[in-house]
Amino acid sequence: MATFRHHRVTPWLLLAPQLAVVAIFFFWPAAQAMLQAFYVEDPFGLGRTFVAFENFARVLASAEYYRALGITVTFSVAVALGAMALALLLAVLADRVIKGAGAYKTLLVWPYAVAPAVAGVLWGFMLDPELGLVSAGLGALGIDWNHRLNGGQAMVLVVMASIWKQMSYNFVFFLAGLQAIPRSLLEAAAIDGAGPWRRFWTITFPLLSPTAFFLLVMNSVYAFFETFGTIDATTAGGPGGATRTLVYKVFEDGFIGYDLGASAAQSVLLMGLVGLLTLLQFRYLERKVQY
Repeated sequence: MATFRHHRVTPWLLLAPQLAVVAIFFFWPAAQAMLQAFYVEDPFGLGRTFVAFENFARVLASAEYYRALGITVTFSVAVALGAMALALLLAVLADRVIKGAGAYKTLLVWPYAVAPAVAGVLWGFMLDPELGLVSAGLGALGIDWNHRLNGGQAMVLVVMASIWKQMSYNFVFFLAGLQAIPRSLLEAAAIDGAGPWRRFWTITFPLLSPTAFFLLVMNSVYAFFETFGTIDATTAGGPGGATRTLVYKVFEDGFIGYDLGASAAQSVLLMGLVGLLTLLQFRYLERKVQY
């Protein structure tokens, strides 16, 4: 009996540090944000007034919020699809039996260890209008690059930096999925006369679809939340709000504009979007299991 109890307690002891981190840095702030969303607060914490859903009404009536929503959708689609497509291409190439494949795989995984803010600094430096090597090369080709003044170029910059940062995460999953596909299926298709392109679209990609859907959800969440550091380090939401995504607007309204209630309401709406994406993922997985 003592041994049984020991085995029941040990897993919880091992999970306790991680559960404590999640509770302190996720659940507690999330609960505080949900509570703040129903109040108008003094920025210095001297008092607050309960206003029910007034903060949500102000946010949903704001044209700037819908502009940020549109920018976020465009940014998220570009980052998610770009990072997944590039990672899938690299995974297919790395899955081939070539000399030094282990070194290539290691180098492709390294960018994931870089913090989003550091990735933004690196790309911002390379594309700096005055000092950047890449921007100098673009100038030699007749392209006047200045993301500080051109909103479209600023969006391209943050998209490229975010794709480079997230590509490694996708690469690991796609490579694992490719290596799990039985070689006998591909060899049988090759014997039947199917070329590499046809084998990929009729065998490889359908078998990777669960992995691709999971990565689509994870990349969307990444684009919604984890790109804040990249945007802040490169464009700070500018120029003229061209790269002001929803998560950056939460920061601006809360920490710069001191509108804590509206900022909290926006964060709750963001959590709702993430919850919807998670629900779609579970529904898809349930359907795959049933069939």
